[in-house]
Amino acid sequence: MPETLWVFGYGSLIWNPEFPVAEARVARASGWHRSFCMRSIHHRGSVAEPGLVLALDAAADAVCDGVAFRVEPGAEDDTVSLLRARELISSAYLEARLRVALDDGRRVDALCYVIDRAHEQYCGGLSLEEQAQIIAMAHGGRGPNREYLWATAAHLQELGIADPELAWLSDRVRALRPPGNK
Repeated sequence: MPETLWVFGYGSLIWNPEFPVAEARVARASGWHRSFCMRSIHHRGSVAEPGLVLALDAAADAVCDGVAFRVEPGAEDDTVSLLRARELISSAYLEARLRVALDDGRRVDALCYVIDRAHEQYCGGLSLEEQAQIIAMAHGGRGPNREYLWATAAHLQELGIADPELAWLSDRVRALRPPGNK
């Protein structure tokens, strides 16, 4: 019997996993912070005008609440292949196994993608205003950067996961580029 595969989502995987899910639970990864610290040159920006996407950035006292997905049995290999094609497109993420705490008390090891701080796309330390200005304007292969932000913020809110930085960014980007404004 193959090992159960869990995947930890903290950004777009929350609302668009693209793999068969047998179970989804709110989960927490300790020692990590969700942050717009990766320049996106494919999905939400371009080489000429990079956008920003979320990544898990290591931070000793931080926690990141997201969703742990148990992959449908039999779909583990296909899921890993799909995630590698999606997440490792520019090698700015590192594939990791993180111990996460599920909201029902279980602890599981989950496949996750974390930022490589040595990669040229890493941009930790940008102010929230700088992030908002970039997100408001950027566009990539998967669409406008602002839609990625808004979808993530909305789904976190639906799940009852507070993220004050994403909430602020969402409001600020709406002020800069209201929905429907090309």
